Amino acid sequence: MSKNRKDGIYVKPTDSIHAIIPYLMEKRTEAEVFKTEIFDITKLKEWIDEKNKNLDFKLTYFHVLTAIFSKTVFNRPLLNRFVQGHRIYDRRFVSVTFVAKDKFSDDAEEKMIVLKIDPKKNAIELGREMAIDIFKTRKDGTNDLDKTLKSITKMPRGILKIFARIVKIMDYYGVVPSSLTDNDSNYATLLLSNLGSIKCNSCYHHLNNYGTNSIVITIGTVREEKKHYYVDISVTIDERIADGFYFAKSLKLVQYIADNPELLDEGLGTKIDFDF
Repeated sequence: MSKNRKDGIYVKPTDSIHAIIPYLMEKRTEAEVFKTEIFDITKLKEWIDEKNKNLDFKLTYFHVLTAIFSKTVFNRPLLNRFVQGHRIYDRRFVSVTFVAKDKFSDDAEEKMIVLKIDPKKNAIELGREMAIDIFKTRKDGTNDLDKTLKSITKMPRGILKIFARIVKIMDYYGVVPSSLTDNDSNYATLLLSNLGSIKCNSCYHHLNNYGTNSIVITIGTVREEKKHYYVDISVTIDERIADGFYFAKSLKLVQYIADNPELLDEGLGTKIDFDF
């Protein structure tokens, strides 16, 4: 019987430590590592400003940072792993998820958008896709997952509790129906929160035990200091998917791409020749 899942390929442990860790730290929330990093995006800002002179939509910092994170994952594939059912898996695709609000107000509804990243598309193409999806979600006011959940949550409390337990068991074995996973932020490679859009700094954001998401990133406000532009980015990651050296080098790659934004003109899946 195959150990693979519809969304992941089973990774056979290379040693006893990696084999036992998912049992010693069973919950994703028990294996969180958190770090805030400040990135210099001066050259990236210049690149964005230049691109926006000839685009039919506004390319934003969030669009481009999402492209950088995606490109980093394609180049650092262990970031796309997840632990579920006491096993480690390589995700079959790279995806990002983020919130789109109808308006900036307390009573505005939040809609989750999940995008599978096409490795052949560049940052501008991804930005356009994000802008279209945000507009469509705000206009429609719902998505397929919202419709499904609205039907499910009409169940009596007792039945809903049993239903949730069953779904968690199915999650353990990787057999949750696609109608519940395709647009669920808990099943994305990267969960992003653009706090800069509401003039907030980045902050810690917990992981969830349900689903397969292993990395949450919050993005703060872009600020100018002495003719340089900076953004603070906070990352929470499941330490079971890789080691500290791998994570640190991945963060350095983020800065490297920001310093060399011409790399974003290439497909996001294009490999980068770097060693530091």
